[in-house]
Amino acid sequence: MPREPAPSGWAFPPPEQAGPDGLLGVGADLEPGTLLSAYRAGVFPMPLGRSSPVGWWSPDPRGVVPLHALRVSRSLRAATRRFDVRVDTAFAEVLDRCADRRRPGGWITAAMRAAYLRLHGLGWVHSVEAWSPEGGLAGGLYGVSVGGLFAGESMFHVDARWGRDASKVALVALVELLRADGSERLLDVQWCTPHLASLGAVEVSRRDYLRRLRTALTLPAPPAFGGGCCCCGGG
Repeated sequence: MPREPAPSGWAFPPPEQAGPDGLLGVGADLEPGTLLSAYRAGVFPMPLGRSSPVGWWSPDPRGVVPLHALRVSRSLRAATRRFDVRVDTAFAEVLDRCADRRRPGGWITAAMRAAYLRLHGLGWVHSVEAWSPEGGLAGGLYGVSVGGLFAGESMFHVDARWGRDASKVALVALVELLRADGSERLLDVQWCTPHLASLGAVEVSRRDYLRRLRTALTLPAPPAFGGGCCCCGGG
C-alpha cells in the first residue's frame, strides 16, 4: 500500500484558470505532498526549461487512452510474446532512460528525477518494463498511480535490435494491468501526440477529464500497484 506523505504547504488554483497553453502556475515545490495534491486536482508538473522553474499544467484538451480502445496491431500483438514484462524491477533505470539528455524534448531535470524517486519510494510511482529475450531492458514507461488514475509521465525504447516495439509492449501491459478487475480506471497521457494517437489516445475536454478523474480517484489502484483506494486525497 502507498504511504501518504505530509500535506503540501501549497494550494493550486482551480484548473479552469489555466492559460490557453494549459499553464496554471509556476513555482511551488516538488515535495511528495505537493505532487499528489496536483495529480488529484488534475494538474501535473513540467519544467519550463532545464534551468527554469517548474510549471504546473492543466491542458485543454487533455490526452487520455481509453482502456477499451488501445490499438494493438497484429505485429504489436506478436511483439508482446517476445518480451518479459515486469513491474518496478528497474524503476531508477527506466527513469534515467526517460531522462536521457540526448532525447529530443527531454524535460526530466535532476530535481524532477529526485522527486519521482521519492514518490516511488512511498509507493505512488511505478514502472512497467519490457525485457528482451537476452535479458536487457529494451523499453518501458513510468507514471503516477493514485487510486484508479495512472498518469503516464514518460516512455522509452532502446534503438537497438528490439526497437520501438518495446515501449509499445510496456503500454499494452499497462493497459492490461489497469483493466485487470474491470474497473473504469483513467490512463492520462497529458498531451495527445501523433505517436500516442496512433495507439488509440484521444483528446477530451478539461471538464470531461476532471469528471473522469473524480470517478477514478474513488477506485482502487490495480493489484500490481498496491491495490489500495485513494479517495482520501485532497485537491
